[in-house]
Amino acid sequence: MVGFYNYTVILTYIGTLCGIVGVYECAMDKPYIAICLLLACGFCDMFDGAIAKTKKDRTEVEKKFGIQIDSLSDFVSFGLLPAMIGYSVGMKTWYYVIVLCLYVLCALIRLAYYNVTEEERQQQTTERRKFFEGLPVTNSALIFPVFFSFSNFFGRQQNFTIFYCILMVVVAMLFVIKFKMFKAGKKGLTVVACFGALLLVWIIVNFPNLIKFWS
Repeated sequence: MVGFYNYTVILTYIGTLCGIVGVYECAMDKPYIAICLLLACGFCDMFDGAIAKTKKDRTEVEKKFGIQIDSLSDFVSFGLLPAMIGYSVGMKTWYYVIVLCLYVLCALIRLAYYNVTEEERQQQTTERRKFFEGLPVTNSALIFPVFFSFSNFFGRQQNFTIFYCILMVVVAMLFVIKFKMFKAGKKGLTVVACFGALLLVWIIVNFPNLIKFWS
């Protein structure tokens, strides 16, 4: 078979599957399940790189494959899935669809730009990247679940949909606007992982209210 199937890419594949199932749940009008899967995608992306680096004898082809498959997985999980969640929560009229398209396009541009600039940077230096240009698409794994966890505070579904749309526009612009964003180290990632785990528990505990709100 073509491709690679060792442990260095398995977590990336799992993250992709979570994203695909999340899209399916959106099609079934279950955004509260999709948002949990978005968080799961975030956890997979957070640790897949560290796991891949534990294999010291990776070939150059394996390394390049890992970079490409990670980027493609990010597009499904953090580009397409948040847009589908938006569709699932009511962004179905033509002007909302424009926003959904804008978000997905900006995520795509962001990922392609990062791939090109990162490859160029690695040819010039072996130092660890300290800053990102613009907002990494992976931040969607926290931004949208945090916002979604406050669904009940909006009173009506229409109100939530409007503000979700506004958030999508803001995040899309942050993907492509040039500004320096500090890259978190191991301690920072640990804090983010703990926060994400607590957020996931909070959403699951509030499932009955979320189901009622979106039914």
